[in-house]
Amino acid sequence: MTADVVTVEMDDTLHAVREIFENTCFHHLLVVNDQRLLGVISDRDLLKALSPHLGTAAETSRDLASLDKRVHQIMSRDPIALSPSAGIYDAVSVFNAEKISCIPIVDEEQRVKGILTWRDILKALEKKRKS
Repeated sequence: MTADVVTVEMDDTLHAVREIFENTCFHHLLVVNDQRLLGVISDRDLLKALSPHLGTAAETSRDLASLDKRVHQIMSRDPIALSPSAGIYDAVSVFNAEKISCIPIVDEEQRVKGILTWRDILKALEKKRKS
């Protein structure tokens, strides 16, 4: 699990989200309000929402306007989450059963504690094998 989670709020712009993705190695951002999980936005969600003409000679004001959309317009709502006490095989079961690429880790009050990706699972399995 990654405990240092970058979050955004529902009314943040896609411009802000794009900057985060461009300046970090993250592929998922958790959407929160008062540190409580509301949704997830992935780099793929962002790519689908933005005009493919951004940054090209064909860019128009309409293309630029796609950056003004808000997170709540494209985020996945009510994401599947696990508690901090969940085990690695609980996470594997969720990844196998659902079409998701990250699992938020939240406490009983839905406050974000971390995020888990399939890469985290692979790293943990490799570490376990080496020990």
